[in-house]
Amino acid sequence: MPEDTTQKRKRAPAMSPEDRREAIVAATLPLLFDHGANVTTSQIAKAAGIAEGTVFRAFKDKQELIATCVKSVLAVDAELELLEDARQAETLADRLSWAISAVSGYLDRMWKLMSVLRDSGYRPDHEKQQGPPVEMQRISEGVARLFGPDAEHLRVDPELAARLLLGLVFTNRMQGAGFGDSAADTDQLVELFLHGALKGDR
Repeated sequence: MPEDTTQKRKRAPAMSPEDRREAIVAATLPLLFDHGANVTTSQIAKAAGIAEGTVFRAFKDKQELIATCVKSVLAVDAELELLEDARQAETLADRLSWAISAVSGYLDRMWKLMSVLRDSGYRPDHEKQQGPPVEMQRISEGVARLFGPDAEHLRVDPELAARLLLGLVFTNRMQGAGFGDSAADTDQLVELFLHGALKGDR
C-alpha cells in the first residue's frame, strides 16, 4: 500500500546549542582559511546548511565566531595525542620523528590562519584569547616526556632538550625573505639534533 502522506514524519532530534556551535565552527574553518575575516555570515550559513539567523543565535556576532574558530585552530589536543602515542616508539630518534611531524603540522596550520586573518584586517583581543604561548608550553611538556627514557644519556635535562628541539623545528619552518627557501626534512632534523652538523665520526 502507498505510504500515508498524512502520517507525521519522525523528526531528527534537535542539536544541542553546543553541538550547533561546533557544527558552525567546523563549517566556518575552511572559509576562514580561504577568505580570512572577510568571510560573510551568508557564506557561513550556506556552508553549514542553516539559515543565516541561526549563526547569530549561536554566536553574538561574527567576531565571536571567528575568535572561537581561532581558538579551535590553536588547540593542541590532537598534537598531544600524537605525542602520547609517540611514547610507544622504542628509539629516541623515532619518538622525535613523531614529535617533529606533530609540531610542524601545528605550526603550519597556525601560521596559515594567522597570515590570512592578518591580511584581511582581523585584530584579535589578545587579553581575552589564549594564544600560541600557552599551547606551545603544553606541546613542550609533551615533547619533554619523550626524552624521559633516555634522560641519563642527555647532556641537558629533558625540558631544555624539548625547548631546543622546538626551536630547531620552529626555525626550520620559517622560509622566505631573510630565511632562505631550503628546509630540512624530518629525518635530517632528528640527525642534526641528536648528532650535530659535522660529518664523520662522532
